[in-house]
Amino acid sequence: MSDFRFAEPQWVHALWVLIAFVVLLFWLDRRGGAALERLMSSRLQLRLVQRPSVANRRLSLLLLGFAGFFLILALMRPQWGLHYVSTPRVGAEIMICLDVSKSMLAEDVAPNRLERAKAEIRDLLHYLDGDHVGLIAFAGRASVLAPLTPDFGFLRLVLDGVGVRSVTRGGTRLEEPIRKAVAGFGPAGDVSRAILLITDGEDHDSFPLDAAKAAAEVGIRIIPIGFGDEAGSEVIITDPETGARTRLRDSSGSIVRSRLDGGTLREIALVTGGAYIPAGTGALDLASIYRTHIARLTRGLLTGRGKAVRQEGYQWAVLLGLVSLVLSVGVARRGRRSVPLLERELGRKAAAFLALGVLVASTQAGAQTPEPGVEPAQATEQSAPLAPAGEPEQEPPEDPRQIYNRGLAAFDEDHLEDGEAKLRAARFAAADDAELRYRATYNLGYYAVKRADELVESEPEQALRRLYAAADWFREAVRLRPEAEDPRHNLDVVLKRALVLADALAQRDPSDWAAALEALASEQRALVGDLRGTMEKIGPDEGPDAVEELRRE
Repeated sequence: MSDFRFAEPQWVHALWVLIAFVVLLFWLDRRGGAALERLMSSRLQLRLVQRPSVANRRLSLLLLGFAGFFLILALMRPQWGLHYVSTPRVGAEIMICLDVSKSMLAEDVAPNRLERAKAEIRDLLHYLDGDHVGLIAFAGRASVLAPLTPDFGFLRLVLDGVGVRSVTRGGTRLEEPIRKAVAGFGPAGDVSRAILLITDGEDHDSFPLDAAKAAAEVGIRIIPIGFGDEAGSEVIITDPETGARTRLRDSSGSIVRSRLDGGTLREIALVTGGAYIPAGTGALDLASIYRTHIARLTRGLLTGRGKAVRQEGYQWAVLLGLVSLVLSVGVARRGRRSVPLLERELGRKAAAFLALGVLVASTQAGAQTPEPGVEPAQATEQSAPLAPAGEPEQEPPEDPRQIYNRGLAAFDEDHLEDGEAKLRAARFAAADDAELRYRATYNLGYYAVKRADELVESEPEQALRRLYAAADWFREAVRLRPEAEDPRHNLDVVLKRALVLADALAQRDPSDWAAALEALASEQRALVGDLRGTMEKIGPDEGPDAVEELRRE
């Protein structure tokens, strides 16, 4: 224990806050006890007050203070002793930048440069287990096809779809993939980061060395792999459909010669501390390249001694803090004094409240929900009874359930307007009574249907409006009780009736429609005439701005 220390000693200042808090609790407890002594005598306290003894209260506060002390001790992270652990290989971040320009279709490497490079990248993934690998395709511009990921299954799937059409712009610009790769890496940390740049052409009008310097500033190494001949060679491409072999030509018809710019690639590797691999026109062996160049750039195993790690002791402090907290709660609940007389009084009151709750729950019964053409929902036992005839109404205010019942009674007496007004009032006064609100909403829809039945012969337009109002009420009932089937069924019936009535109204007097169409045609003719007059204001010499000036008109 001679090497005992705290990893976070600054938390020691929290002890002053803890001490002040515990002192405040003791003072409040003593003040509360003194106030209770002034209010009633000690004997009366024994009969009426249920609380722990003074010793238990103070012991509980003391244990609470110990719980806070041990938790602060855990935050300070006590450490002692040393043990050695070996550090495994740290995963590297490697971004593969693959040239997909048309020159990669050259067949100087079987089957062609691009397919051979894709095959070698697949083999390379077996050596990169534990690393994060991404893929960028580039030609005249660069496109991130796969961000850094440890999921090599996804990476292989993306790699299978790589082709010369993965990038829309031709040519070769080395600056584009380097900057895309630097942006795709995460923040700098204790991990090696490298860019594997696979290309067969020279750079076209970009600044790859500036991009390489930016990569070197954030600790990223670039390993360029050059395909092709530095002296230049023609690119022969085989058509996969016809088998015809042709020389690749540019837009002007000239034969394209792919020339490897080895000097630029060497400078890129030199700037970033990487390594340039001139593959030429031979076979590309990325596995050998990984063992020779990439493996030395990523972090390997540490020395046999590993690294020393101190033993953490905060777990014991947390455990002691939790034990102290549990004991504090247990002591506070222990020794509570109560009087049988007081218990009996409380028991009687609890029984009375329980009986009242059972009585209210037993009266909760739902009214049967009607469909159009059947009786509306009736009042149940939970609803307040109707006031006897001749008896004055009670003030203030009237029970919403009584208003609801009176609305049902008015409906039975065919006083539809009065019943509808009472149901609206009951729904408005229902407050948090969900059952009453649902029943009132449902029956308002039924009332609207009855009013539509009365008006369908004399005033069909008003009847149609009533049907639409009934549909709105049934929709609201469905919203209030989504599991109910009756309002859904009634909504369908009402909408069908409204559709039939609307069609009947449309076909009742075709002459009206003809007159309406004639009036509409006249309005359109007038509008066309106005537009023609506006266009005639533009003379041949007024210039092109005349249309813009008259656009608002």
